[in-house]
Amino acid sequence: MRAVIGFTLLAALVIAGAWWLAGLPGGVSVTVLGTTIETSAPVALTLLALLFLAIYIVIRLLAALIRIPAGARHWGRARDRRRGDTAVTRTLVALAANDTGAARREAGLSRRLLGETPLTLLLAAQAERQAGRDDEAEAVFKRLAAMPDAKLLGLRGQLRMAASREDWAAASQLAQQAEAAYPGAAWLTDERRRMALLTGQYREALRLMGPARKRGDAQPAVRAALGVAAAEEEPDKAAALRLAKTAFEAQSSLAPAAIAYAARLRAAGKDRTANDVLRRAWTLQPQPDVADAFLSAITDKLARHRAVGGLINANPAHPDSALLLARTALEAGLVADARRHATTARQAGLDDRRLWVLLADVAESDGDRAGAQEALRQIPGARAEPAWRCQTCGTLHRAWHPVCDSCGTPGAIAWTATEVPHAPMPRMLPPATIEGIG
Repeated sequence: MRAVIGFTLLAALVIAGAWWLAGLPGGVSVTVLGTTIETSAPVALTLLALLFLAIYIVIRLLAALIRIPAGARHWGRARDRRRGDTAVTRTLVALAANDTGAARREAGLSRRLLGETPLTLLLAAQAERQAGRDDEAEAVFKRLAAMPDAKLLGLRGQLRMAASREDWAAASQLAQQAEAAYPGAAWLTDERRRMALLTGQYREALRLMGPARKRGDAQPAVRAALGVAAAEEEPDKAAALRLAKTAFEAQSSLAPAAIAYAARLRAAGKDRTANDVLRRAWTLQPQPDVADAFLSAITDKLARHRAVGGLINANPAHPDSALLLARTALEAGLVADARRHATTARQAGLDDRRLWVLLADVAESDGDRAGAQEALRQIPGARAEPAWRCQTCGTLHRAWHPVCDSCGTPGAIAWTATEVPHAPMPRMLPPATIEGIG
């Protein structure tokens, strides 16, 4: 309805304009090169309007002709953009399918069609790396790092490649550049901590963990392990004492942490505090190395046996406490006391190989060869004695280490008799599907 009304009004205006134009009085006379043209005013105005319309049409046609090359270029760019986007998608699919030939081909096509953008360079670098062409991949990562808005992507790719070939000097330098380009990146902190662990820089690894939380630490075993290792490599005695204290406070039940802290306390002349540290560790988890550290300054065998009471007084009912009393009594020649304490350990639930070896020694010392033979026959069927075992991969270690050399997990080695049926984990993390993104 509105369209009809609008058309009617427009027609009325046109008719009114034509009526007005036809009613104009007067005439127009134009002389050109001796030729005179005379006409009425309405006709002259109509011809003038037609002239302006013709000029306008010619100008628009000329402008359209001028814009044809630019339009063709725009159409070509749009077509290349569509083809380039398709090539990007095909590159991603080829990378996911591990089709290295297709990935390199499509990555090269996207790079030609879309230009050297961060995305095309990233895909090209990953395609080259997946094909085993590390030199070409690193060259592309360097071009990516030269872009101000994509510098971190290039540095991350170069860093991972340096780490994969264990070029730690180059990896450390690249990590510093990445830190400057993007301070506080979580992945970079994790990567630097991983490299510090692999190269044995435990102080740096501990520093990169950040301060412990006031309401508990999410990784006390890791902090304790790194603290012990960092204290061992710290030349400054005061700093080493602080690191050892940090380790002990993170996990007081870890024997190496207690021993490291106690040793530095004794070096500082604080023997009483050192003994308190060892007592606390024994109370939380008895371990033979703690007992050895507690008795290290005592050479007399009888005095050692008597000093054991000062270590176990907070945890006397533990089977390992009775076992320690029995062992030191036997060393001091107190065979009867040794037998009594060994029996107490057995009644407390101890039934591993250590007990039967001790009972055999007690019987041998008492001249009871038949009793010694009987004890020795029990050893094969007895439970395994506690040992240092990785709680991640189950690897058995002769001594404690801050990092498991089988799976590379820090703080996972614990004093336990329980075997962990886990398959060994890979030492190195697998590379991400798309380098710098994953």
